[in-house]
Amino acid sequence: MIASFGIKDIIDIVIVALLLFYLYRIMKESGTISIFYGVLAFVLVWIVASEILDMRMIGTILDQFMSIGLLILVILFQDQIKRFLVELGSQKKWRFLGQLFHHHKNEADEEQLRWVMPVVYACMNMARSKTGALIVIERDISLENYEHTGDMIDADINSRLIENIFFKNSPLHDGALIIAHNRLMAAGCILPVSHDTSIPRSMGLRHRSGLGISQATDAVAIIVSEETGNISIAHRGKIKTRLTSTELEQYLSTLSTR
Repeated sequence: MIASFGIKDIIDIVIVALLLFYLYRIMKESGTISIFYGVLAFVLVWIVASEILDMRMIGTILDQFMSIGLLILVILFQDQIKRFLVELGSQKKWRFLGQLFHHHKNEADEEQLRWVMPVVYACMNMARSKTGALIVIERDISLENYEHTGDMIDADINSRLIENIFFKNSPLHDGALIIAHNRLMAAGCILPVSHDTSIPRSMGLRHRSGLGISQATDAVAIIVSEETGNISIAHRGKIKTRLTSTELEQYLSTLSTR
């Protein structure tokens, strides 16, 4: 067996390891890492019992669980599976191919950066006046389902318009504003709330919603606190607080060009 171990086996092991690591990262960011460990432990027990020890009775039972369990896992983790496939096939994962088209890449980057400064200016002004805000920026994974929970706008990105949406007397100020395709797509949107127990109690519903959408998708959420005026960013299941305007601009510009 050892003698027949070749380069194809090494490639096979490396691919499986990379897929497991990628799944682990996505599950960790979505706050479901404990379930990932449970599924992994179950698979290991199944392999040992049915393949290595050849225990027929327990192997047959576990085989039945595996056939049903895969369908259950697909239903339970459809968002994570969708995110995994979208990120795997994302053009940004294959940027080396774009090196053949430098001119088009630069034009795309300039187009992407146009929305950064209006968003930064709006967040600065809202932070000074302690106006609560939640702005979500779409990346590779579509936010269309969340857009339809609010009111469609489809307007050019403008700092004054963003401030007016989150003005305290505005009917849309309690929901989230979604930016997609360099447009203000929808406001007053409802987002999934994170149930991560490590979130400080001082963070309210806006922060939990911003963190929730960053766990469910690859979107970036900007949160302006109504109590303190602090600016935070949630991305990939992590939240950064107390950002300055310069830090916010740098973070958004970096995200736009990768």
